[in-house]
Amino acid sequence: MTESTFDVAVLVGSLRRESFTRKLAKALIALAPPSLRMEMVEIGALPLYNEDLEASLPPAWAAFRDRLNRADGVLFATPEYNRSVPGALKNALDVGSRPYGKSVWNGKPAGVVGVSPGAIGAFGANHHLRQSLVFLNMPTMQQPEAYVGGAAALFDASGALVNESTREFLKGYATAFAQWIALHAGR
Repeated sequence: MTESTFDVAVLVGSLRRESFTRKLAKALIALAPPSLRMEMVEIGALPLYNEDLEASLPPAWAAFRDRLNRADGVLFATPEYNRSVPGALKNALDVGSRPYGKSVWNGKPAGVVGVSPGAIGAFGANHHLRQSLVFLNMPTMQQPEAYVGGAAALFDASGALVNESTREFLKGYATAFAQWIALHAGR
């Protein structure tokens, strides 16, 4: 990786393989500028956080923490479940924040994209997640905000993004996120 390329871990809050959130994350990865190497980091197999397990560290936790430690930034793509983030995404935050003093999140620049078939684009989940990111000391990009609503009409049957204005918005978001990471990544 060159000095001008940043490694970005992409965490998708929805575990469903054909979710709108996953489709949007894939579109963002494809539209990212060359300065970002974005890779989805799966969270579905992480055992629920339980401090007792630190004594015999689950391999999935170790691999997850190692991968996040190598990342220069993190993009969170989340649907909205009951005005908040899905449990799997919250669990990933908890697993990465422990043990105390060794958080993989500390200081990593972050972005949040909310996705829903409804009109408000996971606004509640986006803001609820941001509250956790403040505590985790992750400088989170403020503008542009990304609340992508009407997701059911954005993709074709194969999952490809077909809405041109959404494509342009996501391209602009990815460019701004690259600038945000460059500003905060400490290089």
